[in-house]
Amino acid sequence: MKYHTPISWNELITNDVEGAKKFYGELFGWDLKDENVSDRSYSVAKSYNTEVAGIMQTPEGAEGLPPQWGAYVTVEDVDASANKVIELGGTVLLPAKDVPGVGRLCVVADPQGATISMISYSE
Repeated sequence: MKYHTPISWNELITNDVEGAKKFYGELFGWDLKDENVSDRSYSVAKSYNTEVAGIMQTPEGAEGLPPQWGAYVTVEDVDASANKVIELGGTVLLPAKDVPGVGRLCVVADPQGATISMISYSE
């Protein structure tokens, strides 16, 4: 497994991608590049030539979700970590899935309902 810091990625889900790109680009001086990831458009933000975050349109079926930032914690094994969440009384909100060229990820909630994403990178 390629080493990443424990919180390795931040991602904004929003219903106004262009507005968010303008706001955060100007606020933080980020360079934003549009990419096609899976089935949707995705913008990657770079700071000092380092990828730091992604900005994406609210996914289909989640239109009522308010715009929000999410963090990804790097784990050794996403599936084992998702099972541990259940053992500890949490909930798996998005079951583990592969993202080609990136790795495997899932979204979970703790017993109080706070959400976080976990990822194992393919490199």
